[in-house]
Amino acid sequence: MSNLLVTGANGKLGRHVTQLLLEAGRDHIIAASRDTAKIADLAAKGAETRTADFDDPASLAAAFKGVDRVLIISTDSLGTGQRLRQHLNAVKAAAEAGAEIVYTSMPKPEGSAVTFAPDHAGTEQAIIATGRPYTILRDAWYQENLLMTLPGAFASGTLYTSAGDGKISHVSHADVARSAAAALSRSSANQILTLTGPELLTTKQIAALASEVIGKPLAVVDLTDAQLAGGMKAAGVPEAIIHMLVSFDTTTREGGFDILTDDVETLTGRKPEPLRTFLEASKSAF
Repeated sequence: MSNLLVTGANGKLGRHVTQLLLEAGRDHIIAASRDTAKIADLAAKGAETRTADFDDPASLAAAFKGVDRVLIISTDSLGTGQRLRQHLNAVKAAAEAGAEIVYTSMPKPEGSAVTFAPDHAGTEQAIIATGRPYTILRDAWYQENLLMTLPGAFASGTLYTSAGDGKISHVSHADVARSAAAALSRSSANQILTLTGPELLTTKQIAALASEVIGKPLAVVDLTDAQLAGGMKAAGVPEAIIHMLVSFDTTTREGGFDILTDDVETLTGRKPEPLRTFLEASKSAF
């Protein structure tokens, strides 16, 4: 039996992974969070809970003590370099504890136009430099992320994009959780895996598929990055958010998300869920 620790256990991904590990019942599961009161339900299901604050190295050293493998889930502290500092604290603590490291990253972070890609690239480099066994999971964009854009686009009948003919393979949140649980449950083999869905689609193809499933028309209007940013600014989107959102389209257009793998199936033994399945299950959101 191994001691497996999941950071960010109160978050959506961390909670899902922890629950999957508890259901498997093969290992001792440690759920870590800044506030263990918020994961009392996981304790009730059999998880040990520990306090882990990525801004407090001492708490990480205590949380990771005696752990065989740790899942470091990337934080949501974007901007000002805080996120990378947090990640480096966690990587250092995991290495000093002698733990193997599993980390949730993003596709092709090196040189990516995505505003927070350097956080992931820097974390990956730090993990490899520790010399500890590792598995890096480069998660494609979640299918669930489309719920932030498609409902509004359907309401207006128009989807604005600067992604051009760039392709992307959205992956389901559930497939990422299953993959992370599987990776944490086995010895790491110093590998970088990319978790994608089963198909690569352009923005126009995604819009056409969504239109077919939802039963509403959706026109796609191609813009430049500057035009897309201008439209967002006129709509009142905060400047920092605009830069990040536009960087997603830029990266898609430049091929930064143009990757398709069978890594989900290799880890979990099941094929990843197609985008159509997600859209059909999410009709009520539209």
